[in-house]
Amino acid sequence: MKHFFGKLYVQVLIGVTAGVVLGILAPKIGSDLKPLGDIFIKLIKMVFAPIIFATVVLGIAKMESMKELGRVGSRALIYFEVLSTFALALGLIVVNVIQPGHGMNIDPHTLDASSIASYTEKAAKSDSFVDFMLHLFPTSIVDALAKNEILQILVFSTFFGVALSHLGKRAKPVVDFLDAFSHAMFTVVGMVMRLAPIAAFGAIAFTVGKYGLGSILSLGKLMASMYITCFLFVAIVLGSIALMSGVSLWKFLKYLKDELFTVLGTSSSESVVPQLMRKLEHVGVSKPVVGLVVPSGLTFNPDGQCIYYTMAAIFVAQATNTPLSMFDQVVILGVLMLTSKGSAGVTGSGFITLAATLASMGKIPVEGMVLLLGVDRFMSEARAITNTIGNAVGTMAIARWVGSLDRERVTRVLDGEGGDPEDLRALYEEDDSKAGPVGEFELKQRAAS
Repeated sequence: MKHFFGKLYVQVLIGVTAGVVLGILAPKIGSDLKPLGDIFIKLIKMVFAPIIFATVVLGIAKMESMKELGRVGSRALIYFEVLSTFALALGLIVVNVIQPGHGMNIDPHTLDASSIASYTEKAAKSDSFVDFMLHLFPTSIVDALAKNEILQILVFSTFFGVALSHLGKRAKPVVDFLDAFSHAMFTVVGMVMRLAPIAAFGAIAFTVGKYGLGSILSLGKLMASMYITCFLFVAIVLGSIALMSGVSLWKFLKYLKDELFTVLGTSSSESVVPQLMRKLEHVGVSKPVVGLVVPSGLTFNPDGQCIYYTMAAIFVAQATNTPLSMFDQVVILGVLMLTSKGSAGVTGSGFITLAATLASMGKIPVEGMVLLLGVDRFMSEARAITNTIGNAVGTMAIARWVGSLDRERVTRVLDGEGGDPEDLRALYEEDDSKAGPVGEFELKQRAAS
């Protein structure tokens, strides 16, 4: 019994349950507990940028050929575009079949748009494609690291990793330092993760206390549609991709249960990125693939966000009796294919992206987004979990595609024979040089070549 309650996912689940109960019984107290979740996410973000920097640089620096970098990057972008487009299309199909907004007959002129003013203001300032491209390149790497600018960190890390690779043996002191630094950062993550149950308790108590369960019931059809669609996407689409990669989706999700329950509690896929990267390395994905795919997947592969975007946009049109032709809906899908790539893994970014998309279209009233405010926070759990699973499965699939997946180790670890993944200290303090998963795999690759 003691061993059971000592498992992190059990503690997080208890925290989530306690948060729901407190939010119902004492909503005022629950709504005041938001800082508990915010502090946890800040602690994760504290090591987020250094871990991405070190992991990407080490992965590229240890590559035998720069052609491998281009091969991984190009295939990752193809995978991201196909999957996110499929998610957008799936959301569009389901919302048209179920029609959750049909019959609400809401006049958009009667809605109070002041509650979404902050979102629409940010949406109005959304960048053009040229601005997005310029934003990829940091003015200063210190500034990028300080602001946790994922794409800018990736760009600089790629250049730095390529430079170290060209230097060869002369770069060994820097590589060794970054290797030790990376292990230290992951050890910090292991310490922070012990606070996940408290964070989940505070975040869920705030959500239920502030918005109440009544907001779920009033827009239950949209909520149910969103959760059903995400479930179908994970079970059928991602399940098929996992199967083609030689991985059992159920065993893989069981392996990631600590991370998934943490995402459920915090509503943020960013809150588990460092530990997700470590677990993917542990299961048998090579370090270069993990370092490149996981961080970029946050921005370019937001599957849950994409499902939400099309469902929410069409829901607002249905609720406000805004007529949309099939061509209009295809245009919405096309616009979202571009705007969805700017979304990050933090709570609320999807709302801003959706506001920018509706404003640019000019057909669907942006004021209708007020209808989503009450349940947006509840739907963010489905988005964040789907994003996390999609990113993890995508990393495995791309690793298999480029031949950087140790399938024997995957089988052993998912069958519980590759060490206990719940022993966080052992996992985050793991020394790759001592028969660690990445070290093992790289030795096999070199021996084969």
